[in-house]
Amino acid sequence: MATSAQVTGTWILVIAYMAVILWFVVRGALKTRSISDYAVGNIMFSPAVVALSLAASMTSAATFVINPGFIANFGISGVISYGIVLPLASMISLAVLTKSFRAYGQSVKALTLAQWIGDRYQSKAYALFMGFLALLLLTFIVLIAVAITQVLSKALNADPVIVMVCVVVFIFGYMMFGGANSMVYTNTIQAAIMLVVAIILLTSGYEHFSQGIGRMMQKLTAIDPALTKPVNPASPLFRDYFEIIFAQIVVGVAIVVQPHIITKSLLLKRESDVNRFLLIAIAAELLFFFVVVTGLYARLSFPDLKIDGVPMANDTIIPTYVTYVFSNGTVAVVVGLIVVLGLLSAGISTLEGLIQSVSTTITSDIIKPLAGNRLKSDKAMITLNKVVIVLMAVVTIWLSYSQIKAPKLSVGIFAQNGVYAYFASAFVPVIFGIYYKKMKARVAFTGTVIAFGVHFAVYYLMPYLVNSHGIRFGAFTKYLEGPVRNPAIACAMAVVISTLTVLIMILVDRKTAKTTQA
Repeated sequence: MATSAQVTGTWILVIAYMAVILWFVVRGALKTRSISDYAVGNIMFSPAVVALSLAASMTSAATFVINPGFIANFGISGVISYGIVLPLASMISLAVLTKSFRAYGQSVKALTLAQWIGDRYQSKAYALFMGFLALLLLTFIVLIAVAITQVLSKALNADPVIVMVCVVVFIFGYMMFGGANSMVYTNTIQAAIMLVVAIILLTSGYEHFSQGIGRMMQKLTAIDPALTKPVNPASPLFRDYFEIIFAQIVVGVAIVVQPHIITKSLLLKRESDVNRFLLIAIAAELLFFFVVVTGLYARLSFPDLKIDGVPMANDTIIPTYVTYVFSNGTVAVVVGLIVVLGLLSAGISTLEGLIQSVSTTITSDIIKPLAGNRLKSDKAMITLNKVVIVLMAVVTIWLSYSQIKAPKLSVGIFAQNGVYAYFASAFVPVIFGIYYKKMKARVAFTGTVIAFGVHFAVYYLMPYLVNSHGIRFGAFTKYLEGPVRNPAIACAMAVVISTLTVLIMILVDRKTAKTTQA
């Protein structure tokens, strides 16, 4: 439970934070005159500002709140997976893909990833299909809403459902107006706060590692020997190196094709700014990702993961740890409030990017094509976009309520399942669209459909066959058993199988073309 000083300080902090955010929203809204302005902005931003905006929106509350909870539960195996392998793979992918995607995105003036794919393959139907798939990103929006709720409800000693509704209404409300012009400013401030908080969290366990990492490992081993092993067979996420390394490399490479990440480079107006943008973004991201180590400190602080005898849910571990560690003394309370602000920033920054990108996709890539010529003016498009955001808020509240009341281990599993399915489906059209100029729409679309089908078949159908009918899939069976399954396995299989299928189709097309010419 938060102390009265923590509760009072949090209220002051929240009110001040709301005021600053609204000031930037008004400033950005005054410069937003079209759906294009809302999506990619019309202000000349510096590469450092855009880089910090990317770092903030790419690093979500999952990184600062949800994933450290997994590490508290399962130990070093989770640090290797979420703190080392995934970040390295995603940063390399970001560096490689950004320049190529930006070059094509600039030339076709794409506002969304679905639009980029539609323009690249000259297919309005493909763009529409990708627009519908983007609805899967609502699961990620739910994750962030729940994470922010858990942080605030612990800091305010308030009912999480009431907090969640207030959070959704406020953030979705101001995102109806500002768009990219205000979001870049708010994301930059949030990223700066997150940099400070990342350092505070990483050093918050000084008492545990002050006598050396070896001593810290001994303490963890005393709690549970599995916590210090590179693999944790008892966990549902880090059972072996295939799950920890291979699956996370595939996910890390593919994760960059999310629209709120890969389209961020379109905010840069000059090609010469790209290298500086990447350098700053990657440096900040690597620091943010390593915050998952805080989960180890939380486990050392709560060896049985209970508070007053009551087991902590995965998603409440870090909010509880922050309230506990920064509760004694005025200085500690002030530092704790800064940490709360950083955790909120980690969530809100990504939530803003998702609301902006998903609402723009629904408006521009689903409703507008289906409406035909009935939506022509910029005013009508902006109004429609606001209506879409309201509907998204309603859906978010509905889904978040169920994840607060009855999560399956963590809201992170729910979100990963939806988000991973999306970027697994987008992987083939983006990668081959960038690097293989002769890529046909028919082949790319086949890859998308296969990835989508394989992901959900591995996550839902195959486990059903295993658990209900006793069908075995060899060594792969262990990934399909139990009430909690790892979405990274389904995503990795979807990306690999769809990519191999597309490569085979390309080779067959080439062979057929040569035969025809002969």
